[in-house]
Parts: sequence; C-alpha cells; structure tokens
Amino acid sequence: MTKSILRLRPAGTCAFDQLSLGEIMLRLDPGEGRIRTARQFRVWEGGGEYNVARGLRRCFGLKTAVATAFADNDVGRLLEDFVLQGGVSTDFIQWKAFDGVGRTVRNGLNFTERGFGMRGAVGVSDRGWSAASQLQPGDFDWDHIFGQLGVRWLHTGGIFAALSDTTPSLVIECVKKAKEHGTVVSYDLNYRPSLWKSIGGPARAREVNREIARHVDVMIGNEEDFTACLGFPVEGADEHLLQIDVTAFKRMIETAVKAYPNFKATATTLRAAKTATVNDWGAIAWVDGKFYESRAYPDLEILDRVGGGDSFASGFIYGMMSLEDPQLAVEYGAAHGALAMTTPGDTSMATLSEVDKLLKGGGARVQR
Repeated sequence: MTKSILRLRPAGTCAFDQLSLGEIMLRLDPGEGRIRTARQFRVWEGGGEYNVARGLRRCFGLKTAVATAFADNDVGRLLEDFVLQGGVSTDFIQWKAFDGVGRTVRNGLNFTERGFGMRGAVGVSDRGWSAASQLQPGDFDWDHIFGQLGVRWLHTGGIFAALSDTTPSLVIECVKKAKEHGTVVSYDLNYRPSLWKSIGGPARAREVNREIARHVDVMIGNEEDFTACLGFPVEGADEHLLQIDVTAFKRMIETAVKAYPNFKATATTLRAAKTATVNDWGAIAWVDGKFYESRAYPDLEILDRVGGGDSFASGFIYGMMSLEDPQLAVEYGAAHGALAMTTPGDTSMATLSEVDKLLKGGGARVQR
C-alpha cells in the first residue's frame, strides 16, 4: 500500500536509504542526580533528527547518513566518534575552523536530567553559535546528494529549524531539492518553547513550520506540536498530559490533512505522563485517509524518556519503507520507542529481534 502512496525510490538506485538534516549535540547526563549538584556526567550524543538516522541504522539495518556541522576541535571529534560508532555515514558533516575559544563557532551541549517519579525530566541546552546553527542555504550540494548519489528518504525537523535565522531557509532549500529528486520527506514538528521564545515565540514557530509543511510527505508530531507549530488545537487534550482524547486528536489530524493535501501520512505518539517514570504509551498514524493505532503500553516503566519520540519515528519510517504496511509501521514505531526509553541516552539500544519479540507479546523474562 505505502509503495503507491509514497512512491519510494528503488533501494538499488540510491546510495542511502535515509538522510537526516539536523544538529548533533554532546549530551551530559548526571545519571540519577541533578545538573545543579552534579560532580560527574556521563557523555552521550543526541539530536532529534540524528536520533532517527541512528535508530534506522543500528536497530533496523538501513544505510543512513547525517548532514550537519561541527567545530573542528576535540569535542567535535568526540561527536564524530559517536556518530561512527552508531554506523551513520559522516560523508556530509562539515567541519568549521575553531578559534580556540568559541567566540565564532562551537559545538552544542545539552545537559539533561532523566527525572524520576514526580520530578520531571529537565533539559538545559547550551548551543548558541554552534556550527550547525550557522548552516545556511548553499552549504550542501543537494543535487549531488539527492540526485547523483541518491537518497530514498529525508528526515528533518522543527528543532533544527528553530536554531537560527538561517536554518529555516536551509530546511526549505533541502526539502524542495529532495522533492525534485523523488525523495520522500518526513518532518518532526518537535516544538521546543525554549528554542523559539527569544526569536518570536509561537507566532514565529507557526510562520516557519507552516511554510515547511507545504513540502512534507510524512508529518510527525504530538498534540502540542500540531497546535503550537501549525495552529490546529486538539479539543479535549488534558493540559497536564494525563489523558488524550484520541477522537479529538483524529479530528485535528483530519483538519490538518485537508489544509495540507500534500501530507500522505501523519504519525504521533500517544503519551500520558502519570509520573516521570510511569507513562501510558502508544501511537497512532493516518495514512491515505485511514487511521491505524498501535497496541497500548499502559504503565510503561521508563528509565530515560529522552529520544522516545525519535525512536518511534525511526520505527515508523522503517515500517513504511521496508514493510510497506501502515499498521506494522505504527506498531514498530511504538514498540521501538518503548524499548528505547528503557535504556539511558538519547539513542536507541534496541535490536530488531527485541522489537519483534515485543510485538509478539514477549515479556521481560531473563534471557540466558
């Protein structure tokens, strides 16, 4: 079904199954403690768009790449090493000369607490003047990447689009070029109030994302994202995220796809946060006029929620690309996201066999 809807380029004609455009930051994790009192941090890499490429490579075995930029210093080389460990191609990473201090360019940092019980997760980013935020139209040869090399699927999102005055224009340039060359485009709205508040707030977020949405095939986002970024409110959504009215959310999606007839599919996680460590979890997708819901994961126990939505996106994309089945796509997305939140760090540590086992109803019994 999805083959005729998305018109994916044949795998044999493309060097890459998927490419992500976005920033990769160094995540500093205080473990069970707090940022403000930490004496040591564990280091990971992470970025909303990159996490999808890494999940598709490491869990689902697809050939992926990332288009981004690093400051050329030891922190940038550490980030590169993480990307290499994840199996994601570094062919399209741009290296920017470092001035020794970071006055003109630097690598972004993200301090993230996991949260526990009634204490929610907290993220404190330090990403001003980062190399990726200074990327602009013309920095990448998209005709070479999408045309000569070939990419089946492009993924980017609202986090990268919010980084500076130039990144929205770069996203628009990229998605337009992808469409010219027959590459499917997905976009995760990923609304972050902290990124938009000093550059125009929700009004600017809507202006930017509404323009980008005109060029998107597969739109991903939760109820807050669709409201803040595209202006489609969800009636009946609980302000504390304790309950989501799925019927109201479906009505909102139907309104959105009428406004953007270029959407061939939309997908979202359904999360009810009872505490930071216990969530109800599931997912829903709209594909070609029909809704598909995943199995529910009530009272899901969470170690680290960061990256759960990105892991959902990679599972969903895998299902749409490789299985061509919307129901399996939403199931793989929900299961992969659930497993990703049982391990620390932004990126998934799950294997395809573990995802398959969860889909078949497998439990948590020890494996020996």
